[in-house]
Amino acid sequence: MTQHAPHTLNIERRLGDWMRARLPYALAEFVMFVLKQGWACLFGICLLAAILGTKAIWQPDWVLHRYDALVGVALGLQVLFLALKLESWEEAKVIALFHLTGTAMELFKVQAGSWAYPEPGILKLMGVPLFSGFMYAAVGSYMARVIRLFDMQFAPYPPFWTTLVLATAIYVNFFAHHFVPDIRYLLFAATLVMFLRTRIWFRIGANWYWMPLPLAAFFSSFFLWLAENIGTLTGTWLYAGQNPLEKVSFAKMGSWYLLLYVSFVTVTLVIRHALHRDAQYPAALEGSDKAAPQQDQEQQA
Repeated sequence: MTQHAPHTLNIERRLGDWMRARLPYALAEFVMFVLKQGWACLFGICLLAAILGTKAIWQPDWVLHRYDALVGVALGLQVLFLALKLESWEEAKVIALFHLTGTAMELFKVQAGSWAYPEPGILKLMGVPLFSGFMYAAVGSYMARVIRLFDMQFAPYPPFWTTLVLATAIYVNFFAHHFVPDIRYLLFAATLVMFLRTRIWFRIGANWYWMPLPLAAFFSSFFLWLAENIGTLTGTWLYAGQNPLEKVSFAKMGSWYLLLYVSFVTVTLVIRHALHRDAQYPAALEGSDKAAPQQDQEQQA
C-alpha cells in the first residue's frame, strides 16, 4: 500500500472530519475528492498560473523573454517539489521521461506545422521553447501524485506487455499519421477492449470508491482540453490557422485521451504494485481501515 507523509495524512483527516461535521456526508466526500485532485495536479496548476501571470505582465522590451522565464519557473517548481518531498526521486525519473518524449513530439509536430510557438526566446530548439516539455511532465507529475494520494489500485489489469504495445502504438501514431493512414479510431477501440473492465479503486479518508479506467481517462482529457485553451488564449502556442480567441477543437480531446494512456503506462513502470490481474476487489486493500465489500455487493455497485 502506498504511504503518505504523516503530516499530509493528518491534514487530510482533520479537514475531512471538519467538513463531514458540517456538510452532508456525500457532499463532504465530493469536496475532499476535488481538493485531493487539485493537490495532485499542483505542478500543472502552478505552470498554468505562470503562463497566465507572465502573459499579463510581460513587456516586449524586457531583456528576458517570456518563454525563457517559463523555463526558469518550471525548473524551479521541479526542484521545489523534490526538496519538499512532493515527488520522490523515483517519480522524478519517470517525469523526466515524460519531458523527453513530450519534447520529441513537440519538435516533430512544430516542424510538421501542426502548431507553433509565436513568441521569441533564447531557450528554443527548432522553434520549440524548452518549457514545453514541462507541460508533458506536468501530466506525468499529476498521474504519479494522484495514484499515491488516493492509494489507487487497478483491477482487473490486462497483461502488462499488452499495455506497453498499446502505448507504443499510440505514441508512434502521433508521428506516423502524417505519412500513413491515421489509426486513431482503432486505438480508441483498443483502449476500450483492453481497459473497459479495469476499475480504478481509490480512497477518500477511510472509504473506497471505484471508477472505470476509460471514464477517468475521458474526464481527464476534458480538463486537459480546458488547460490547453488557456495556453492558446494567451497565445503561448497556437494551432495552424487558429486565432487566439478561438477555442481549441473538441477533436483535440481525442488526442489527449490517447496520450493519457501513453502517460499512464509510463507511470506504471514504477507503480507496478498497484496493478492487479485479479478481478476481485484488490487483495492489497484487505486489512485496510475499511473492510473489503463482499463480491455480490461489488457486482451491484
